[in-house]
Amino acid sequence: MKIQSIAGYAVITKDPKASASLYRGAFGLPLQAQDDYLFADKFPGSNHFGVWPLSMAAQSCFGNDEWPKTFPEPTSTIEFELGSPEEVKVAVEELKSKGQVFVHEAKQEPWGQTVARFISPENVLVGLSYAAWLHE
Repeated sequence: MKIQSIAGYAVITKDPKASASLYRGAFGLPLQAQDDYLFADKFPGSNHFGVWPLSMAAQSCFGNDEWPKTFPEPTSTIEFELGSPEEVKVAVEELKSKGQVFVHEAKQEPWGQTVARFISPENVLVGLSYAAWLHE
């Protein structure tokens, strides 16, 4: 078996209206509707797939190995790549103005990526990021 790319990624939500508000409304993703299912075909591909232990996610977000009880434990993560570290900061302010609460605002990870993260309505850890190596 030779995996070529991530064919698709979908969040699973109990609150479709809240999710549509985030992905279609706040992010402005060009999502079509088929009944209650929202989707975008031929959306630009993913550059990374990982299996991230919760303790490592907690360390990245909070600086310790335990995920705090103040945020729901995420069961997946997705990152949306932006054009620069400054665009990450601007996107954070834009979403904060729309009421989004962040786990952490824009910061640079030890591996060089600038990222800000929040928990979506589906308990997905959502990152707004800039990784220079994806723009070379």
